[in-house]
Amino acid sequence: MRKSKTLDQLINYIKSNLKKGYTLDSLKYSLINQGYTRISVENAIDFANKELAKEISPIKEKPQITYRLINDKSGEAISVTPRKKSFWKKIFG
Repeated sequence: MRKSKTLDQLINYIKSNLKKGYTLDSLKYSLINQGYTRISVENAIDFANKELAKEISPIKEKPQITYRLINDKSGEAISVTPRKKSFWKKIFG
């Protein structure tokens, strides 16, 4: 799909205002009230979402929770990684 100059302007407007914290619904409502067609606003939102998704780096690994237990007497720290019970063990024990 070929983008027009107006569509590029809408995409840049949406991206910059999303970064400022405005919601998609409020941007859509204000653009439609300014005279843009609903279809052009929807297309611009789709393009803006795709471009913003490219900028965000994907999560490469799942974070792992570790606990540190400290012995009162010796002051040694022991790292412990909790194990998750499987779904079936949670149900059937």
